[in-house]
Amino acid sequence: MKEVSGLLGLACRSGQITLGADLAIREIRAGRAEAALIDGEASDGTKKKILDACAYRGLPAHMLPAGELSRACGKEGRMAAALKKGGLTARILELLNRSQAD
Repeated sequence: MKEVSGLLGLACRSGQITLGADLAIREIRAGRAEAALIDGEASDGTKKKILDACAYRGLPAHMLPAGELSRACGKEGRMAAALKKGGLTARILELLNRSQAD
């Protein structure tokens, strides 16, 4: 998870991630997102909104350990994020898929 955290920080600095549940949902609905991330501490309502939007668009959604998203991006209280299309996102998804398979 340490490598994913570092890549998430890089994605935040490079503008390849949209933080916040409402903004993430907007990116997903607009077709600009390739995947969504949900913090483990997110409310059930937030989880449902993100998961429903991803299911409708056929996008993957990954749960992160509690507080990981905020810690990686250096912004407190962020419960969801949308990853934009690109190579950095592909690597993050590869690592997340590998960690879930283990």
